[in-house]
Amino acid sequence: MDMPHELLTPAEMAQADAAAIAGGVPGLALMQAAGRAVARAIRRRFRPVRTLVLAGPGNNGGDGYVVARLLEQAGWPVALAALGPPVPGSDAAAMAAAWRGLVLPFSEDEVARAGLVVDAVFGAGLSRPVEGHVAQVLAAVRAPLVAVDVPSGLDGASGTVRGFAPQAALTVTFFRLKPAHLLYPGRALCGEVVLADIGLPAAVLPAIAPRAFRNGPALWRLPVPQATGHKYARGHVAVVAGAGMTGAARLAAEGARRAGAGLLTTWAPDDATAAVLRAGAPGVMVATGPIEALRAEARIGVWVIGPGLPPDAATRGLVRETVAAGRLVVADAGALRAATGDPAALAGCAVLTPHAGEFAAVFGPPGADRLAAVRDAARATGAVVVLKGPDSLIAAPDGRVAINANAPPWLATGGTGDVLAGIVAGLLAQGLPRFEAAACACHLHGAAAQRAGAGLLAEDLPGLIPATMSGMALDRGRVLGHDP
Repeated sequence: MDMPHELLTPAEMAQADAAAIAGGVPGLALMQAAGRAVARAIRRRFRPVRTLVLAGPGNNGGDGYVVARLLEQAGWPVALAALGPPVPGSDAAAMAAAWRGLVLPFSEDEVARAGLVVDAVFGAGLSRPVEGHVAQVLAAVRAPLVAVDVPSGLDGASGTVRGFAPQAALTVTFFRLKPAHLLYPGRALCGEVVLADIGLPAAVLPAIAPRAFRNGPALWRLPVPQATGHKYARGHVAVVAGAGMTGAARLAAEGARRAGAGLLTTWAPDDATAAVLRAGAPGVMVATGPIEALRAEARIGVWVIGPGLPPDAATRGLVRETVAAGRLVVADAGALRAATGDPAALAGCAVLTPHAGEFAAVFGPPGADRLAAVRDAARATGAVVVLKGPDSLIAAPDGRVAINANAPPWLATGGTGDVLAGIVAGLLAQGLPRFEAAACACHLHGAAAQRAGAGLLAEDLPGLIPATMSGMALDRGRVLGHDP
């Protein structure tokens, strides 16, 4: 079964717990199920060794007491070190009372002697930095560490570290992933992530109405060409080329064509640039002359503006005038830099695709909470904003945000962003809504790069898109309307 696509912040997870308990699921049963899931994951991956469970005073610590008890019952040599006693009368207090095993000091010496450490100190909702004695103890871990929910000190909502967080070999979380499991640096600190079912009913989700998602086909559908369709039905994309800077525009054009756009026109500002473009892919039309004439073509509904363009007033005006003409604009590169310090210059664009430097230039540094920053940028411009990176964020003006988690490190090479802008445009041209087109493009981009492997060049990507799309369609059992 596919991993659920909804992501819950710690506050939303608390809502889910409360709703389940109000609906008749005992909190103690949830805690026992969580501890059982962690113990099961440990036994499947590690041999019995001297294990130390670090337990905090809250529900995360309560899970740890359950883990310790179940591992001991399975014959493991287990000890527990408590940071402090649970609140009297709480579920965690009940689990602490059920622990009859060895209790050791919460100290650096004890964790250094352990062959396996279970971190059940603090959960994802921690609101203060991990520092002082607790940080020193966690930093002294030398053995593999298994985190309950998240490594202590990791902010579950943003993926940032509050003070200190240890490196986990395995993290076991419950019901739904949190943003921190997908966002760096949290994603790296979590190690292998296991999502466990602990009996929380999915029926609690509609009332919570999650607004963050793990990017994947649950959020969108690949466009399917109709048997009776034609090239105009698949949309016409225009890519604006810069004078003498044709490479970026050509990459964007190939991305759009391979993603399914029916027609592609590049506009050249001069004859020399046009000559270079005409010597390229034979299926690309090249236009010269006043750009206003091309913009007046009603069938050319989607424009890519920015790759290879200078970040100047002319590019800024081009974006503004194309948006005013009612065209869908994918703004990248030079179009973004032309709006440095002025997000309003990009208002009305369909999709913006900045990398971190371009985002900071336009909107200011995103800070620790990148989810909040990209949502603010989308609301400010009315555009879907793709903050590109190893964990690209796709945010809609209505607050939805998807985290893309399939990009391999070899995508970090010049020109791959131009291809992405083209893929977005190609999907928009075929009728995908803006958020869905941007999210689908990011996933397709990453999946195609995975096919390429290390040594990928940007010009390799477009040719990999058709097979990648076919593979994704097969995975969903939808190829020309037939089951595979």
